[in-house]
Amino acid sequence: MATNTQVAAARTVGAVKVYGSGETEVTALRGVDVTFAPQEFTAIMGPSGSGKSTLMHCLAGLDSLTSGSIFIGDTELGALNETQLTHLRRDRVGFVFQAFNLVPTLNAIENITLPADLAGRQADPSLIERIVTTMGLGDRLKHRPRELSGGQQQRVAVARALANRPQIVFADEPTGNLDSATSAEILEFLRSATTEFDQTIVIVTHDAVAASYADRVLFLDDGEIVDEMAKPTPAKVLDRMKKFRV
Repeated sequence: MATNTQVAAARTVGAVKVYGSGETEVTALRGVDVTFAPQEFTAIMGPSGSGKSTLMHCLAGLDSLTSGSIFIGDTELGALNETQLTHLRRDRVGFVFQAFNLVPTLNAIENITLPADLAGRQADPSLIERIVTTMGLGDRLKHRPRELSGGQQQRVAVARALANRPQIVFADEPTGNLDSATSAEILEFLRSATTEFDQTIVIVTHDAVAASYADRVLFLDDGEIVDEMAKPTPAKVLDRMKKFRV
C-alpha cells in the first residue's frame, strides 16, 4: 500500500460544484477535501443527490469545478487546456460508465484497445491477453456490443478501462445491472488490479456488497464527506447507510 512520501493518485482541495443560478441553483459539492492513495480501492456511497457521481466526474476530468482544485498525481486539472485534459483522460485515467459507452461499430477487442489506438500506441499484447482471459472474453472478442449480453458488455468496458494501464480507474455503478455472480467477478478483478497492475480504483456504488470489496468507503451526504470506513463489510456498510436522511 501507499506510504506518506508518495504522491496521491488523485486528490481534491476545497472542491465546490454549483449547477444553475438563482432559484434553480444546486450545490452538488461543498468544499470537499479528499485524497486517494496509490494502489488503493475506494468506494463512494451516499443517498441519491449526495454528490457522489458529481465528485467522480470532476475527479476524472469529465466535469469542471466551480471552485477548488483537483489533482491527478501532481497535475492540477484546472491548469490544463482542453487538449491537455483530453490527453490526460486518455493516457492516465480509465473510466467505466454505467451505460458501458462501447462503440457499436467496433468489436470487443477493438473497443478494448481503443484508448491505445487513439494515442497511436501499440497495446501491450501480454496485458491484453491477461485481462481478456481473466474477464472470460476470449471467445467473444470478434463480437460487436449488440451481440454481447449486458454482463459481457460491462466486462469489455472494464477491460478497456484497464488495458491502457491508467494511473487511476473510476467506475460508476460498475455492477449496477448485473447478476451477483458477474458482479463478484468484476469486483474481484477491480480489486486485483490494485496489486497486479499497480492501479488505483475508485467506484461509486449503492451496493453494500460491492463496497465491501474496497479498502475503504467514503460516505457523502448533501455534497460533503460525512464519514469514512476502513475494511468495510456489507453489514457495517448497511448499518452506516441507515443513518442517512430519508
